[in-house]
Amino acid sequence: MAKFYITTAIDYINGPPHIGHAIQKVWADVIARFRRISGDDVFFLTGTDEHGINIMKKAEELGKSPENLADENSEKFRAMKKTLNLSWDDFIRTTDKKRHWPGAIMIWNKLREAGDIYKSQYEGLYCNGHEAFITDKDMEDGKCALHGKAPEKINEENYFFRLSKYASKIKEAIESGEFKILPESRKNEILSLIGDGLEDVSFSRSEKDLPWGIPVPGDESQVMYVWCDALANYLSAIGYGRNDDWKKWWPADLHVLGKDNLRFHAAIWPGMLLAAGLDLPKSLLVHGFIQAGGRKMSKTLGNIVDPFDLVEHFGTDAVRYYFSREVPIFDDGDFTEEKFERAYEGNLVNGLGNYIQRVSTMARNYFPEGIVRPSHEDLLKVALKRGNSEYVTLEYFVKEIITKEYREAMEKFELTKAIDKIFELLKELDVYVQVNEPFKLIKTDKEKTRVILWNLCYGAVGLAWLLSPFLPETSDKIFDIFGISEKLKQEWSDFKAKEHKALFPRIEK
Repeated sequence: MAKFYITTAIDYINGPPHIGHAIQKVWADVIARFRRISGDDVFFLTGTDEHGINIMKKAEELGKSPENLADENSEKFRAMKKTLNLSWDDFIRTTDKKRHWPGAIMIWNKLREAGDIYKSQYEGLYCNGHEAFITDKDMEDGKCALHGKAPEKINEENYFFRLSKYASKIKEAIESGEFKILPESRKNEILSLIGDGLEDVSFSRSEKDLPWGIPVPGDESQVMYVWCDALANYLSAIGYGRNDDWKKWWPADLHVLGKDNLRFHAAIWPGMLLAAGLDLPKSLLVHGFIQAGGRKMSKTLGNIVDPFDLVEHFGTDAVRYYFSREVPIFDDGDFTEEKFERAYEGNLVNGLGNYIQRVSTMARNYFPEGIVRPSHEDLLKVALKRGNSEYVTLEYFVKEIITKEYREAMEKFELTKAIDKIFELLKELDVYVQVNEPFKLIKTDKEKTRVILWNLCYGAVGLAWLLSPFLPETSDKIFDIFGISEKLKQEWSDFKAKEHKALFPRIEK
């Protein structure tokens, strides 16, 4: 059994979760669930980034301690697990002194032992939104291009990490494919950034200016900067600094992160790992942002979408569907309630839900005793037409054509393409109903109707299997509707349909 270690970026908790946080977690969850049904031993990690100046400022503004604010907001992010039906295996918090701090401290010490930590005077532009120093490349009209605010000029003595030493090795690892960055455009972006080299990076802040963080080992006048603190979570959560359990899972097979985190994960993080003598992650999946009606979401515009409200109105699987199919993983996506409702009604209510309702009703009414697997010869007599002259059994079409193309898309993390394959199958099944008309045939040829309905039931359960990473609750319901207990293997033979409520209720206007 192959291992598969997948992580998301840990979320900064100076505010509640928004739709961008939710989408990333759903995408990672879809990938994790797919790897599980493919037979892999999966470890799925997420968590929260809880140190930094913005937490201190927000806590002071609310009249709370940083600890209390971290506890409260971290729980809001943890609540996404139930709301969005996420299957993560662990949730790490950077304020966890027992589980996280030992790993961050060990990485710091490894870098120091390698001679790659040194103290120097630093003058630079600090963006509070990033919680990081930025350069002219990150600015537009004197302001941070991402956050729209002027950075603060800071001059102080702190520790540096000798990132420049590892620029050529990082570049070589990316170019060779040892360290993959997806999509290709993000790979090219980071290679352009690296160019002929990388500058050393500030690695600590004065404890006087930033007391809310992990003290630097051996120098409590300094606090670890975000790089060594937050990025270390990918190792600390699996035991690094505490035990040898991390060796089972490291290197990470996939880091899932937003494009705003590319530089940190594709340049600084691999530099740290090389300095510490650790393997690089195998792949970075870098996704775009989500907008609202073509505009950036912001409190000022009042267009921030609350994922909890969305689930309350439409249900978990409807939200997971929209995120997986209607939002492109490698580009910026868009959300409006109108688009959401159109996709929900058209594809889930009238598409998937209607098909399951029609087939289960016919199977239950015509063959209440159940439908056993027909002979191969009988299945060939009602085969599916492919092209002008090719005929294949519907079972073959599901297992050998659709599933194969679906797997290929999932292996490349092309989630929209994979779910498109599911709806391609649904379209073929709808055509199969129209061509064979079992609702008419039952009056003249019950045995042929039995074979046709077996195919349609098999198609329904095939849909359930393919949908399981995307819409796990709906998938389980479909399996149950057709009396299937063995869900993982595509070896279904007998079906007994039962009555059920609509999978996707219509929206009440």
